[in-house]
Amino acid sequence: MTVGTTEAEMRPAPVRQEPDKAEAPTRAERFSALAQQHGALVTLVVAMVAASLSFDTFLTGDNLENMALSSAFLAVVALGMTFVIVTGGIDLSVGSLFALGGVLAAWGSQYGTAVALLLPLAVCGLIGVVNGLLIARSGLAPFIVTLAAMLGARGILLAITDEGSKTYLVDKDSFFATLGQGSLLGIGVPIWITVALFVLGAVVLRLTRFGQYVYAVGGNEDAAALMGAPVARTKITVYALSGLCAGLAGALNAAWLVSGVTILGSGMELEAISAVVIGGTLLSGGFGFVSGSLVGVLLLKVIQNVINQIGSLDSAYQQVVSGAFLAVVVVAQTWLGRRRRVL
Repeated sequence: MTVGTTEAEMRPAPVRQEPDKAEAPTRAERFSALAQQHGALVTLVVAMVAASLSFDTFLTGDNLENMALSSAFLAVVALGMTFVIVTGGIDLSVGSLFALGGVLAAWGSQYGTAVALLLPLAVCGLIGVVNGLLIARSGLAPFIVTLAAMLGARGILLAITDEGSKTYLVDKDSFFATLGQGSLLGIGVPIWITVALFVLGAVVLRLTRFGQYVYAVGGNEDAAALMGAPVARTKITVYALSGLCAGLAGALNAAWLVSGVTILGSGMELEAISAVVIGGTLLSGGFGFVSGSLVGVLLLKVIQNVINQIGSLDSAYQQVVSGAFLAVVVVAQTWLGRRRRVL
């Protein structure tokens, strides 16, 4: 200690603590996160308000029920697709599995409701497991594997229907038909089933260890493996889940139509992917939620319904509008994601 130096002078100066951005997000970061998560919901509300002001028949009970019923089957497929995309994968086979599940359910309905439900679940779930095994264990690209499954499932469908010339019918008085055409409290049974599945899916994805693994695999697969997450098992499970959802949706659709229509499901995989992405799930994986996928499905159906209400526009405009809207959403997601990283 030098002469004239006091003890207080020798104490180290206090270090100024800088605020942690991760703990205290800025206003711009919060806005970007909210826009990414709830932008589709805001758009849906605006679209419904505008449609109700423009068309007197839009908010009628019959129109809303028809939209809800037609949305239910796509929503179930989108539910399984959500888990796949959150892991960073893709499933192009769901449209063919949807059609295959409907035909198998219609054929199995002659042996009872249990067979009508379990047969499509078993076959479509098994195809999903094979997809997952090839992707997780062999390291093959999900696009190629599920594209092959799409063609294979369509081939099985044509084989069991004599090249599409045979249509299996469902007994209108059977309990299985009630699952598609019945109602509870004035609301169609398929709608209740869809809501229950989405509640269950939200709980699994957000509140269970498996859901944490799904996010971890999609966020960074190598880091997830280092943390001890079962990467391969998680991938196999999500593709099996996607196959099960597609098969169940096909079965419910067969019960609704009381027949197994062979030409259905074409392009449904693209609709499901569009709905999931519009709902806020990132195609790169690691971020998403099932409620957003449900909103995405409803938004697509509202757009289609509005085009039908106009009447003067050809149905092809539905695809044009949906494609343009999807492109805008993907660009917005990319911009918001980069903005959050920069901030």
